[in-house]
Amino acid sequence: MDRHELLQKITTFPWIVSELADQLLTGDFRSIFKGQGIEAEEVRHYESGDDVRMIDWNVSARLGTPYVRIYREEREMTVFLVLDCSASMYCGGGLMSPFDQALLSASVLAFSAEKAGQSVGALFFDRAITAVFPPRKGKAPLMGMLRKALAITRGGQGSDLGAALAGAGRLLKRRSLVVLISDFLSVQWEQELGNLCRTHEVIALKIEDPLQQDLTEQGIMALEDPETGLTYQVPLSFPTFRLAWSAWRQERLSAWQGSCRSSGAAFMDISTAEDAPARLIQFFRGRGISRRRIGKP
Repeated sequence: MDRHELLQKITTFPWIVSELADQLLTGDFRSIFKGQGIEAEEVRHYESGDDVRMIDWNVSARLGTPYVRIYREEREMTVFLVLDCSASMYCGGGLMSPFDQALLSASVLAFSAEKAGQSVGALFFDRAITAVFPPRKGKAPLMGMLRKALAITRGGQGSDLGAALAGAGRLLKRRSLVVLISDFLSVQWEQELGNLCRTHEVIALKIEDPLQQDLTEQGIMALEDPETGLTYQVPLSFPTFRLAWSAWRQERLSAWQGSCRSSGAAFMDISTAEDAPARLIQFFRGRGISRRRIGKP
């Protein structure tokens, strides 16, 4: 899909994200933050039945009688997108590349958060962090972020997902919803995912190209690894090779799902042939993200 066509598609999203925006203020999204991210509002005399954990011992000692601190729940939630822009995201056999689908998915979530009045930020990466957009409110900074992504025509070789996750953790000073969008063709990122999940709610969105999942009988074919530039001659006509390829992809998918589960991240995979807005709405309406509270087992 060319950049102009992709931009045209993205600019239609503000008109179709109402349902997903509602999910940012209710249901699974809000239940995660219930009782979290709260700010002290006032103190008052301790009354029978008050939770002793709410006693403000400094004020109580100074005034000579027990006081409790009353908190106000913080209603805002930052949505932060971690977007893989590496070379492998631009390879695909269909009309849409994995990066096109990743950007469409990111745009749906970003416009939904903006419509719900939330701050939106992002981090782009390949073999290093290439761009950072601190969380801000409003459509103007959001469109600037998306235009920056659209200007990328070919990502750099290599994908350091672990460094990107660590960078997001350093940048975010308050509890946030972090959406990681990648093909996960990277190594040694699992620990950083776990570290991020301890403080933030994380959704891992894996982009798949269906034409790379099921190989057809095409004789000998040269396949290039976009991350290294190496070329391999593979015997697609051999059933044993196609079976081994299928088994490897299934093993890789299972390993990815297991890493997400053990880290505490919610996850979904989406094909480049699917409708991104429909799939995301279905995901949040149906399964939703993990109901565990942030910082809790």
